[in-house]
Amino acid sequence: MECDRTRQPAEVVNSLIRAMKDVFGSDRRRIAHALEVLQVAGEILAEESGSERVVEAAAILHDIGIQEAERKFGSSAGRYQEIEGPPIARRIMQDLGLDEQTIEHVCRIVGSHHSARDIDTPEFRILWDADWMVNIPDAFAGQSKDKLERIINKVFKTKTGKEKAVNLFVKRKERMNMFCYQCEQTAKGRGCTVSGVCGKDPETAALQDLLVYATKGLSMYAHKARELGVRDRDVDVFTTEALFTTITNVNFDPERLRGLLIRAAVLRDQSKRLYEEACREAGRTPETLSGPAVWMPADDLNGLIQQGEEIGIPTRKEALGEDVTGLQELITYGLKGMAAYADHAQILGREDDGVYAFFHEALNFLTETHTAEELTAMALKCGEVNLKVMELLDTANTGAYGHPVPTPVRIEPIRGKAILISGHDLKDLGALLEQTEGKGINVYTHGEMLPAHGYPELKQYKHLVGNYGGAWQDQRKEFDAFPGAILMTTNCIQKPKETYKARIFTTGLVAWPGVIHVPDQQFAPVIEAALEADGFQEDGPDKTILVGFGHNAVLGVADKVIEAVKSGAIRHFFLIGGCDGARSGRNYYTELAKAVPKDCIIMTLACGKYRFNKLEFGDIQGIPRLLDIGQCNDAHSAIQIAVALANAFDTDVNGLPLSMVISWYEQKAVCILLSLLHLGIRNIRLGPTLPAFVTPAVLNVLVEHFNIMPNSTVEEDLAAMLG
Repeated sequence: MECDRTRQPAEVVNSLIRAMKDVFGSDRRRIAHALEVLQVAGEILAEESGSERVVEAAAILHDIGIQEAERKFGSSAGRYQEIEGPPIARRIMQDLGLDEQTIEHVCRIVGSHHSARDIDTPEFRILWDADWMVNIPDAFAGQSKDKLERIINKVFKTKTGKEKAVNLFVKRKERMNMFCYQCEQTAKGRGCTVSGVCGKDPETAALQDLLVYATKGLSMYAHKARELGVRDRDVDVFTTEALFTTITNVNFDPERLRGLLIRAAVLRDQSKRLYEEACREAGRTPETLSGPAVWMPADDLNGLIQQGEEIGIPTRKEALGEDVTGLQELITYGLKGMAAYADHAQILGREDDGVYAFFHEALNFLTETHTAEELTAMALKCGEVNLKVMELLDTANTGAYGHPVPTPVRIEPIRGKAILISGHDLKDLGALLEQTEGKGINVYTHGEMLPAHGYPELKQYKHLVGNYGGAWQDQRKEFDAFPGAILMTTNCIQKPKETYKARIFTTGLVAWPGVIHVPDQQFAPVIEAALEADGFQEDGPDKTILVGFGHNAVLGVADKVIEAVKSGAIRHFFLIGGCDGARSGRNYYTELAKAVPKDCIIMTLACGKYRFNKLEFGDIQGIPRLLDIGQCNDAHSAIQIAVALANAFDTDVNGLPLSMVISWYEQKAVCILLSLLHLGIRNIRLGPTLPAFVTPAVLNVLVEHFNIMPNSTVEEDLAAMLG
């Protein structure tokens, strides 16, 4: 339909936006909401009649009275906004020289946009629908398809708005082919089929499945090209990034995933050309490949989603059975975890061509038919290669920032402006510290970034003042209370609350729809948001915890540890580490740590340590009873420590007075487990529940060969481990 275009110059729109921002000040959430409503209103207006001038001004100014309502009435209720909004909107428009007819029309909309009383014009209907469109995801999260459709039919006022809302919020719920069981919290311990417990919707799940499928196709050609001595680093790096992108709690943005799928197809074709050219030079006839190798991306997002649904896990389970599919997924998840570590190492300049070769070999392997024995062997090979990858990352981190040293870390805030940085990427932290130096901003770590305080090159920054909060699953509460900007550098992002959505930022491979993404370590927007926010108003208590017990620090006092073991002062070592999560049962790890006898040492790593790392454990002859080894990838350090102790006592790791109690959540824990199994380490306790993709038949193999076992009770397990 042709619109009645009463246009206003772009500079007027920009001036309205600037005026709106001046009123809202540091309230980035409400600024972002207004701009989102403006965008949606423009999309509806393109199909409906109405004055563009009125629609744009109303979209920008519709919530303009909210802060004054809060100041006067202590409430942001709609009726108070409708009282306070029109005078402010009128003043802004008069200052900008808008005509009186437009001013009056916009003020009537602003004064009725919650109650819809006394006004029914095309412009109002467009603004009403745009505002509802933006609010629906939070206002009606988790509602059934039928209820959403009833709400939309009742509430929306324009034909275009209603159609857009049905397509966006109802029809997507009609696709119920989602199946995901890659994390520990998967629904009912079997698999997420409606939406992911992690926050992943069916569309994102389908796109992630398709990205893994597309990466397999790329690797089919890359693997065969490598057999002929030809490789392409762009293909290698993309493969690790694509796998990392599909890890739990990394990328929830369908548009970003769409871009990766298109690039996967381009690089697949590039690999195909390299392979065919290498064949010609070698005098061979190129093989004709099928399956993922010939996949072509659909023209639009809906088409890609449908493709992803067609190649998902249920399709393979039906064709191959539960056991084979589960073993394939065990390998896939190991590759995903390994890709995360390889990507971090690559960013810091450490790569190994053999690692890239294995990614392509294993992904190509997964497109072929294999027995359970062959799949198990490939899973253990994944664990073997992951040892090399973790060593690469350890070398990358220590080469850039020095070997960690035991360091007390403040866990209470300091008065002043603040940035919170979460995730695993030390290079991002280093860049942020450089860019914030001298700006009066304190930087706090969160989650897996806590071990960064032990690295000499990072701890030299005086404004790296402490750690805030705990593990990833508490972030929605903790981030809401944090009075500054937040930067997510790798996985573990959860759906942000509206209260902090405008001051949380993503970088690297992390993405969430509607959250500002900061590329290439250009952190100016993060710094600006921190300076605009309130910051901490006072110092907290002076409390600290110890970090920095990497292999270099522990082995530096190995003689002291060995002597304590020989004298009986240290009876046993417990590695209690791994991922944390929200599922019930994880208090087991807290209770186990508290129950460990006082003549025993606890080593810990990854975010599972937040279950007990603020407790007081004391020391044994000056050796702290709790040794925080670092992030999950610092399992490399734990292995180095165990191997060194085994050598000192002329035994193997299984002969040490050492028990491993591992909590798992996502795919990095899977690749670490595969590494431990490759090393032949037995008697690992895994929990709080066993992986859903490990079928009873597969579990029997793991029990037979490695005596891997689930947790039972603290009392029973502790008695068994102490013998």
